[in-house]
Amino acid sequence: MQTDIDRHVGERLRRRRRLMGLTQKELAERVGIRFQQIHKYETGINRMTASRLYELARALGAPVEHFYEGLNGEGGMKGAQGDLLARRETLELVRAYYRLGRAPRQRLLDLAKTLQAALDPAGPATDTRQV
Repeated sequence: MQTDIDRHVGERLRRRRRLMGLTQKELAERVGIRFQQIHKYETGINRMTASRLYELARALGAPVEHFYEGLNGEGGMKGAQGDLLARRETLELVRAYYRLGRAPRQRLLDLAKTLQAALDPAGPATDTRQV
């Protein structure tokens, strides 16, 4: 039976795979399964075992906890951040950002904060210099 948690973990798997620029087939080959199985995991049709989730997390360079982020204590999802992360524009922006070196990333981040401050005089953005 498909649960909200299975769908959430599957969606997090899909987002991470896409962020890494991998196809379902490429990810499947990394862990030795068929791409159809990746599709079933991503849609929440099939539930992943703990060992499979661990293999997928390693293949995607993410901690296992990454796939549970955004769940509240009752197994439901928190907020609307998921919608923002699912947008193609967000994925393209993140990919482009991490293709830059450290110094250009910092300059881009500073520019974004300056623009945010100009549009939102209520207060400065938090400092995230650990780029």
